Amino acid sequence: MTKLAQLSLFSYGFRPFFLGGAIWAATAMLLWIGLITGKISFVTPYSPNIWHAHELVFGYAPAILGGFILTAVPSWTGRNPIQGSRLIVLFSIWLCGRVAFWFADSIGLAAAAVVDSLFLVAITAVAFREIIAGQNRRNIRIAIIFGIFAVANINFHVEVMIHDLPLYSTRAGLSILVILIMLIGGRIIPNFTSNFLAKMENRNLPTPFNRFDALSIGFSILSLVFWIGLPYWTFTGPALVIAGALQLARLARWSGFQTVREPLVFILHVGFLFIPLGFFTVGCSVIWPQFVPTGIALHAWSTGAVGVMTLAVMTRASRGHTGRPLTAPLATQIIYLCVLISALTRLTTIFLPELTLELLAIASLAWIGAFALFAILYGPILFSTSLEDWNLLKCVDMLRTCFNWLSQEVFSAPGNPARSYIQFFRNYSLAHTSIFNLVNG
Repeated sequence: MTKLAQLSLFSYGFRPFFLGGAIWAATAMLLWIGLITGKISFVTPYSPNIWHAHELVFGYAPAILGGFILTAVPSWTGRNPIQGSRLIVLFSIWLCGRVAFWFADSIGLAAAAVVDSLFLVAITAVAFREIIAGQNRRNIRIAIIFGIFAVANINFHVEVMIHDLPLYSTRAGLSILVILIMLIGGRIIPNFTSNFLAKMENRNLPTPFNRFDALSIGFSILSLVFWIGLPYWTFTGPALVIAGALQLARLARWSGFQTVREPLVFILHVGFLFIPLGFFTVGCSVIWPQFVPTGIALHAWSTGAVGVMTLAVMTRASRGHTGRPLTAPLATQIIYLCVLISALTRLTTIFLPELTLELLAIASLAWIGAFALFAILYGPILFSTSLEDWNLLKCVDMLRTCFNWLSQEVFSAPGNPARSYIQFFRNYSLAHTSIFNLVNG
């Protein structure tokens, strides 16, 4: 444990959780596609869609939120960051939750529920402890929301055991993610935008947080409460649509178009745009369910707001906290493009239901591509304290070295079918080095 704790990977909360979360986001999507197509099979007591929903809302998202809170709290409180052995324990708890949920059929629903629920409970306890010890009462609401999120995850398992369908807790979990983006995004987006525009000597600064923002957030939270508990109530749909208009008005006051020249800032505005879009689509699915399927409408929040905003924050935090320039190289912009394609393609099935399978395949591959590319590009950055930037070419070289070692030490036995795949990758990467140079970040 001592040698492991000394690794750079466990020197700050964002490092293991951003990397682990990205790898799991890509892996979970790949597993889900395999489940629904029959190409991959593993025994699970959950339906493929329930498994998929849980692993995005209560699997992937808590990892990124955990990395964010563990990185933000020291700056809020002035206390030392959680690192080393304590960080390893927290990361291991999250990892065990993913394994337990995957093998729930083998260990039992109750055991899987207990193990899976531990991480959000633990990270909530850590957040409360650090914020209270640092006398930073202003941010105690974030810890409270984390606590509610932990309860929603526990209720997910209870609903599955009793009713088979965790509808209330899934809506609650997704709503909490939306609330966190409204709160945290409403703080960091104007702040980062102001810093960028001031640097560019642009005086069109975002409007500071005021009573309109507070009222907009309050009404939006109320509409989400209606949606969680009374999704078919007459006033739920209109309330969600009004909330969408209010959040769109908030976004319009943050001078987003002034940041187009810097994708690292502009992507935050684009990601937040999926918040009002989600309110509109989910509201319309309540009002006109025959035209706007709820299962698709939700992806404006899940794939769009959560997917885009988390990658935006992950790339910025990874660069900023490792001493790199706060700008998005071309390879990072490709990450943004992939996740945007995933979100928009998934929502397009509302208008082109006859192409659902084709669009779902594109959306899934784009999602996997976005998070796999983040892991490949930013993994070495998160593992190392070196200020040397990594680009696609260097990552391919690293992968080629790994495959060479595998081919020599692991797959060297004659007749091993893996040898042909290793050789193919080696030849492919050598032949395409010049292409990767073109997208060198």
